[in-house]
Amino acid sequence: MAVAEITESVQYLTFKLADEIFALDVAKVREILELTTITKVPQTPDFMRGVINLRGSVVPVVDMRLKFGMSMTEQTVNTCIIVVEVSLNGDSLVLGALADSVQEVVEMEPDSIEPAPHIGAKLDTNFIKGMGKVDDHFVMILDIDKIFSTVELEELT
Repeated sequence: MAVAEITESVQYLTFKLADEIFALDVAKVREILELTTITKVPQTPDFMRGVINLRGSVVPVVDMRLKFGMSMTEQTVNTCIIVVEVSLNGDSLVLGALADSVQEVVEMEPDSIEPAPHIGAKLDTNFIKGMGKVDDHFVMILDIDKIFSTVELEELT
């Protein structure tokens, strides 16, 4: 969904990775968990931190900082796992996303969202729905379905 497709006010869950604020459509968020024991799975991509047991289900956990080329997420009192639903070939995949902290749920009007910046031809920014503004800070609105490639998601299942 590009900015042109955002035609009504939407609620977003904002969270921090390093000093940057990101947002996800709350419709994609299932729940937010305190950081728990993550079991490492051998021979998985670096950004795949492992799996957790969520009420009897095995849920893969990815480090969003590593996926975005930042340093690994450090464990603090605010570190959490955002459990999201990602679409994969018409199916739904439950995934845990490590974040430094969750901020708040904000409602953004379509006219307060700018298109994602185009930063060269080789840099893929399709996973950014747009740039919103909350309290004089830019917020990168993510399309969780486009952050991971189909190949990456198939490796997690």
